Amino acid sequence: MRRALVIAPNWIGDALMAQPLFTLLRKLHPRIAIDAVAPTWVAPVLERMPEIRDVYATDLAHGKLQLLRRWQLASDLRDVGYDAAYVLPNSVKSALIPWMAGINLRIGYKGESRYGLLNVRHANPPKTERPPMTAHYAALAYTPGAKLPFVDKFAQPEAAAKPEAQTLPVPRLEADPNEAARVSTRFNLDTRAPLVVFCPGAEYGPAKRWPPEHFASLAQFIAQSFPYARIIALGSKKDAPIAQAIADRAPMVRNLCGQTSLGEACALISRASAVVTNDSGLMHVAAASRRPLVAVYGSTDPRHTPPLSDLAKVQWLHLECSPCFARECPLGHLNCLRELSAEQVFGDVRGMLLAHR
Repeated sequence: MRRALVIAPNWIGDALMAQPLFTLLRKLHPRIAIDAVAPTWVAPVLERMPEIRDVYATDLAHGKLQLLRRWQLASDLRDVGYDAAYVLPNSVKSALIPWMAGINLRIGYKGESRYGLLNVRHANPPKTERPPMTAHYAALAYTPGAKLPFVDKFAQPEAAAKPEAQTLPVPRLEADPNEAARVSTRFNLDTRAPLVVFCPGAEYGPAKRWPPEHFASLAQFIAQSFPYARIIALGSKKDAPIAQAIADRAPMVRNLCGQTSLGEACALISRASAVVTNDSGLMHVAAASRRPLVAVYGSTDPRHTPPLSDLAKVQWLHLECSPCFARECPLGHLNCLRELSAEQVFGDVRGMLLAHR
């Protein structure tokens, strides 16, 4: 196989958890060139992956068919001569472009059946037996039903500790120190001071968001113990009100949500001394950037989508009602996050900042 096209997931975190698949494809086919089709809001992450050659950023709207736009892109791809396409989302529409482009080998999960659109279809895993997302995507490098010859060291630490074990590659983003310096200068951030990044948003819903008052209390603890540190909040424009609620309670927090591009946010995270984040796309960016981070979990399960880094600490109360995977707390109390105190999270952050000295 010489050329492959990836139809990337629609979410930043999922795109990063697909990177081990790209690494495996490069190992199995050393001369392969991998390109990706990705939404504009995910493309900057793929552009920082060394396994990806070119990224076709699209403005295809989430949930819309847009047949003409897909046909136009497929026409542009038809002449490239791809040997295979890996379709990572489960929807029918995500499989249309490789089919329209006439790519002979089209691989993915059955998803929404997709008969004809895919000609190598892996079985959908049962919802009660979902593997880690990295293993889920990595399985596409092999024939349907084949046992993955790697173990996930974060999900299967005991198996990974055996001498004969081969561990699954972990996501890694390339960082450009010059870019980080330029972005820091643009936002007047002193590169000599430790940088603490808060990522208070979570696209899926409020059941994944640690309360703003807890972030604010954490900022107060940091400011008292490390007055020279700089604290910023990063995220999308949608996250700006949440970050402002933090800044209103803790004025030392600078709200940059919605003011940076994703690429600029990646650059700032790459120089952070500590990152405190919900289970979100930026959590996976911090993990792949090899930065110390504390990941706060509520409605979701860190065993399924953990931050894939030895530098990460996970804070999860594991209450009886968690994980529920709901967008909003079905019980109305959000105890899985409200009962996770700022003091508890600061214990991890303090160690990270002391190590920075």
